[in-house]
Amino acid sequence: MPRFTFAQVKEETYKAKDAWWTVFLVDPLAGRLVVWTANRTNITPNQLTLGAGVLGLLSALCFVAPVLVEGTGWAWLVLGGLLFHLSFVLDCMDGKIARLKGNGSVFGSWVDFVFDRIRFFGCVMALLVTQWAVTGNAAYLIVAPVVVFFDLLRYLNGSQVAKTRRAMQLTLAELSGDTDARRPRTPGLGDADPEDDEMADAPARPDAPAPTGFYPRVRDFLLRNRVRPHLFSGIEFEMFLCVVAPMTVVLALFTPLNSLIIPTAVFSVLALAFFEVVLVLRLWKDTRRFEARRRELLAAGAAGAAPAATVVNGS
Repeated sequence: MPRFTFAQVKEETYKAKDAWWTVFLVDPLAGRLVVWTANRTNITPNQLTLGAGVLGLLSALCFVAPVLVEGTGWAWLVLGGLLFHLSFVLDCMDGKIARLKGNGSVFGSWVDFVFDRIRFFGCVMALLVTQWAVTGNAAYLIVAPVVVFFDLLRYLNGSQVAKTRRAMQLTLAELSGDTDARRPRTPGLGDADPEDDEMADAPARPDAPAPTGFYPRVRDFLLRNRVRPHLFSGIEFEMFLCVVAPMTVVLALFTPLNSLIIPTAVFSVLALAFFEVVLVLRLWKDTRRFEARRRELLAAGAAGAAPAATVVNGS
């Protein structure tokens, strides 16, 4: 069995751009666990996915526990938040193991996606509905469907944005004769993150000057640290709702506040909505640059075809 190093794990499995929660709060732990797992066990990515699902189930049970066990509600919520975070660590490990050992699969990618959705939906519903049952505050029942709606919206929007960008790239590649960009991708293996702006800030022309200003400087700073500019993506949305929100219950130990679950949920929805709007606006900007570039390539193609036609007619 080959011996993998932490440097190798970072080189071969870390994404060039990732969510800040993953970069700072997950990868430092997950990367080291991947080294141990890859060197000492034969655990497969699908087994790690299953383990993440089990931890997610335990997290949901902890969120439900306050309605069943009196007097220790805050401890159950904190434990549930920690278990959800650990389940996400395992969820990140399965992809790293797959990339490191080359034993991933398309079906495994599907299983990972489905388990992610079930885990988040189960945990967030367990948290919000149980808090309604414990406190009698109907606001929890109002927030619950709003949270689910925005989670669904960001998945639909993200996948459609990624599909549109890919279609623009293929069109430009076809017009410019770039065969590498036109090469088909294997679904589920190495697909771009739907919330990652692949075409963002790309010049409409290859020889165009790089963009300048405050945002490009901030963007470059984030990218140097592997943090994507989409600062509140689906990952942060899930972590704020299922990790940060339940842990705010510790405020009850020091202040008159019971928790900040509702304010955290409202903040999460607003932050996600803001960055989804930014994503759409950047897509609109990309489509304008795409149309301009497409017209240039079509005009260049027509101009190149005209002399050839003249030669043929004159021969």
